[in-house]
Amino acid sequence: MSEDVNMTEEKPSAIPPEELAALTDDIIAALKSVYDPEIPVDIYELGLIYKVDVSDDRDVLIDMTLTAPGCPVAGTMPEMVADAVRSVDGVGDVKVNMTFDPPWDQSMMSDEARVALNMY
Repeated sequence: MSEDVNMTEEKPSAIPPEELAALTDDIIAALKSVYDPEIPVDIYELGLIYKVDVSDDRDVLIDMTLTAPGCPVAGTMPEMVADAVRSVDGVGDVKVNMTFDPPWDQSMMSDEARVALNMY
């Protein structure tokens, strides 16, 4: 069996690499400004952000989850995330998709989050 499961190649971004890197850093900083109201750690370090795609038009598509499907901020969290990313200079449209596949668990947290929550 071949190890090359995905035979398609991603086309390179039309955004110059250094500009894309700076934009990515700014988007991550914006994501780190959003906190789960019940946990004193930002959503990025909690591992709630599954994917961030930046199109050639600088539109941003985010796939994220919550710590639990019944989370009290399920209705407002996507808009909080979209607003934070929209505040980044150079970003176009922002769309946030909520998913629970795979379900979030504590192993998705960064070491920084583990330290903040005394879970190391």
